[in-house]
Amino acid sequence: MGIYSTVMEAVTEATGLSPTAFFTILAMMVVVYKRVCGMFLGPEDFCQKPQKEPIQVGDITESELRAYDGSDPKKPLLIAIKGQIYDVSSSKVFYGRGGAYSMFTGRDASRALAMLSFKPEDLTGNLEGLSAEELSVLEDWECKFLDKYPIVGRVVQPSNTSQNGDGLHIHHNDTNEHQQQQTKDD
Repeated sequence: MGIYSTVMEAVTEATGLSPTAFFTILAMMVVVYKRVCGMFLGPEDFCQKPQKEPIQVGDITESELRAYDGSDPKKPLLIAIKGQIYDVSSSKVFYGRGGAYSMFTGRDASRALAMLSFKPEDLTGNLEGLSAEELSVLEDWECKFLDKYPIVGRVVQPSNTSQNGDGLHIHHNDTNEHQQQQTKDD
């Protein structure tokens, strides 16, 4: 019992309290701490919520990408950088409605990220005229997104082919005549 008596003597010398009083106060402090912390955070806040499997959107146009801006809570939050589309739904605090970077969501934000700009006119995938330094900044952003978010698709340019509701592709030629061609779905 040498350790027990040594600890009790050390508590008395260090605090001036009896060991019973010291450990009673210590226990009360732990209870108060747990109570106060429990008022602000529930047990579910300490548990990691399972992440949903990202939805692959494939090849979509910039106008189709805009549907993933957070206005529909059932759709994922998507951002494109250099044509690659990332699912940023795991960071809703930043990219969701009202978040600090919500203006990037549903857009190709390459130019804005390269220029560290929040101007609406910079929310584009157009990289023309960017300096080497700005392109380097964009590379850093791309690396951060690659490490943190899954790639779910790619931004493509709209073609002159549109699809009607019957699965028919309508090809537009220079004379504005329409030619319908049956295509098979892959």
